[in-house]
Formats: sequence, structure tokens, C-alpha cells
Amino acid sequence: MFQDNSSSAQDACWVLLAVCLAALALPLSFTGGALATHIIGLEFSASPSQLNWITNSFMLTFGSLMLPCGVLADVYGRKRLFISGVVLFALTSLMLNFSHGIGFFNIMRALQGVGAAAALSGGSAALAQEFSGHAQTWAFGMIGTTFGIGLAAGPVISGVLIAHFGWRSIFLLGVVIDCFALILALKKMRETRISTFIRFDWPGALTFVIAIASLTLALNTGPVYGWQSVVVISLFLLSLGAFISFGWLEKHASYPLLDLSLFKYGRFLGVQILPLSTCYCWVVLLVLLPLRFVGIEGYSEIQTGIIMLALSGPVLFIPSLAAFLAKYIQANILAGGGLLLAATGIYWLIHIPSNSPVTYLLAPLVLIGFGAGFPWGLMDGLSVTVVPRDKAGMASGIFNTTKVACEGITLAIVNALLATFILNTLRQSTHSENQIADAARLLATGNLNSAGHILNIATSTSLRQIYNDGFDTLLYVLTIMTLLAAACVFVLLSQKQKPLD
Repeated sequence: MFQDNSSSAQDACWVLLAVCLAALALPLSFTGGALATHIIGLEFSASPSQLNWITNSFMLTFGSLMLPCGVLADVYGRKRLFISGVVLFALTSLMLNFSHGIGFFNIMRALQGVGAAAALSGGSAALAQEFSGHAQTWAFGMIGTTFGIGLAAGPVISGVLIAHFGWRSIFLLGVVIDCFALILALKKMRETRISTFIRFDWPGALTFVIAIASLTLALNTGPVYGWQSVVVISLFLLSLGAFISFGWLEKHASYPLLDLSLFKYGRFLGVQILPLSTCYCWVVLLVLLPLRFVGIEGYSEIQTGIIMLALSGPVLFIPSLAAFLAKYIQANILAGGGLLLAATGIYWLIHIPSNSPVTYLLAPLVLIGFGAGFPWGLMDGLSVTVVPRDKAGMASGIFNTTKVACEGITLAIVNALLATFILNTLRQSTHSENQIADAARLLATGNLNSAGHILNIATSTSLRQIYNDGFDTLLYVLTIMTLLAAACVFVLLSQKQKPLD
């Protein structure tokens, strides 16, 4: 069923294809950047904190701007924002190929995140106008499936491209994909916006961006400056103050960026927990494991991509299975049960010795990907059913903001935890605090040789063991977080749907 009789089914499907192509470029850039981190660091002689920003600069702008872009799409036009985002993403992807320093590279990654936020928000809002009813649920489910395909195929595609054409070719692929998306959007996408005049909530948008950005900065600079440093504490306080201000502003705004009343519905909260849960049990591993396999274990990029397929591959078909089973099984059972499977896989991974054959890793990785595929496949469709259709931009903005902001913040937390766990072990040595801190950050990003050079350790065996111990401790944390998320999903998604009038 289509939202507007003037828009044919064929045109609506072309619009869906355009949005899916733009969405496909995002996870390919995400996984490609993670896999290429080690080789980029070597080429640019980058520090550990600079390497973290290869992923975090993209996620910071992407996550913090999703919500404002969703409302901007409603006010200024969905097609206009989508095309602007696609063009910016393609241009910055092209500029990444001309990078000759890590500073310029990370700036382009941040701008790439801005384009990604505009493209995904504008595209999602446009789809909400093209489709309705079950067709709308299917269309949004296709976006989630497209993301899954990108995340699943990304490591293998990136590994092959890096091996044969260099790391720059990863981002050229994004340019090509976005060009096709742009051509389709220009020809087939119609301009839509809210008919009644509303004011864009600039104070709310500003405080929200400050809140997310300062929190992410605090988490990333904590391992560098120390968690008790004035800089880090100030950033945390700034984030807290911005979140409080944002809540107050949205409560009193005539046209709020975020309708806070939606959070009183249990199922709405449950849907927002789903992307957070998949971050802890799956997304962070898509970034951390390539660093471990290439930097610590010594595998090539192609070998790493093939291994990572065990983790990402199940998302190619599990979301479709989840959508089929949702007709007969309650969403809380499917999503919560999947998270329990993922937690089991993470716990299993802890107990595999570091010197074991790579085939020993495949079963737990497949189990993690299998379990994460259920909430991943359900959450996009569920997000449409619990948010009023007449707030299309806000609907896509809320959920996609939660998804992307969770990814950025969770990655920052996990990177900080791994560096901290390694740091605590290294403190047992006789080296200076500065040497230990630098070595811990290098190890956390998989730079084994540089860490050994700082500590004057000729053999890498002991450092590899220190890394593995810290990584195992981190996996325990991820297991606990996934179990807690499963419990929340079981409870919140079991509640009956209430009208959102």
C-alpha cells in the first residue's frame, strides 16, 4: 500500500533502491575503515588516539546529527536533504583517497559522517511518505537488511580491495555506489515536507549535538589524559549539562526536536534497547576483531575478512528468518532469545586459547552472528510500529539516532575499557607511567610491534598474552551487558502496544 496515489508502485520501488544503495555505502565504509586501520596507521605513522578517530570521528558526527537531520528533512524537504547527504558522502569518500596525513583523513571521516546522517535521515523520511501499512514495514526492513549485507560482506570485500588495490580503493567503492543512488533519487524521488509551517528547534539540536559529541570525546580522551584529568571531567560535565538542557528545552519547545512523551511507552523503550544490545554483542566485535587478527595474530587482511564472515555472514539471512518467525512468535521472545545466543557465543569465545587454530573461532563467531541477527532483523520494522506515522522525520531520527549514537558511544566505551584493562596489567612492570600508557593504547589498537619498542621488549609473546588477558576481560563485560539487554527486551517488548495519539 502506498502513501500517495500519485506515486506509482514502480517509482516507490526505485526510491527504495536509491535509499538502500546509499545505506549500503555506510556499513561498507564502517567495516572497511576498521579493517584498514592497521595499514593506515603504518602509512601515516599515526598515534593510537589518532587511529581510534578513524572510526570514532565518523560515528561521532553520524550519531549526533541523525536526530536533527530527521527533523530538517521534515521542514526543508526529504529529497533535498537526501541528495545533499549523498553528494557530501561521495565527495568526502573521494577526498579520503587524496589523504596524506591522519589529521586530514579524520576530518574527512567526520564530514563523511555528516553526509551519512543527512542521507539516511532524508531517505528514511522519504520512504515513510512513499509506503504505508505492511509495505512500510517491509521497506524499512529492507534498509535493515541492506545494512546487514554491508556489514556481512564488508570485511571480505575490504580485504580483497586492500590486498589488490590498496586501502584507498575501499572509499572509491563508496563513491561509485553513491553515484548510482544519486541518479535514481534525482529521477524518481519526489519532494515532500510537512505542509504546515514549523520552526526548526535549533537550541534543541545544538544542545543534543554538544551532549553526544562531548560524551564521545570524553570517552576517547580518557585513556589519553587519564580519567581524573580536568579535560576529561570537564567534557563529562559538559555532556551531562547539555543532556539536562536538552531535556528541559524539548519539554517546553513549541516544535520539539524530540517528543519526550514517547518514552513513557514500554515497547518504544524496548525498541531503542535493541540497537544498544546489538552494539555490545556484535558491532563492537566487527571493529575490535580485525584489529586483533591483523595486528596481534598476524593474519592478512584477506584472511581476516574470511574469518570475519563467520561473525557477519549470518546477518545475510537471519533477519529474513526473524521477520518470517515474527508472524508466529512474539518479538520479545525472538529478540531476547537471539541475545541469549549471542551472549553464549561471546562467553564461548573467552574460553578458546589464544594459540588455537583459527577453525576453533568459527563456531562461537557464527553463534554470535546468528543470535545478533534476530534483534537486528526485527528492530527496523518494530521502530515503525511504535512511532506515529505523521512524524516521519522524527520517527526515523529517533530510532536511527539511537542506533548510530549507540554504536559510536559503545565503541568509545569499549576501546577505553580495553586500553584500561591492558594498562592495569602493564602497571606491574617497572616502566614509567607515560611509557605504560602509550604502550597500552598501542596494544589496544593492535600495534604490537610499536608497543614492544616503547617497552624495550624484544619478544612479542608476553605482550600478546597481556593483550589477550585484557581482551578476555572485555568479553566478560560484553557478555554481562548482552544478558542485561536481553532481560530488558524480554520485559519491555512483552507489553501490549498502546495508541500513540
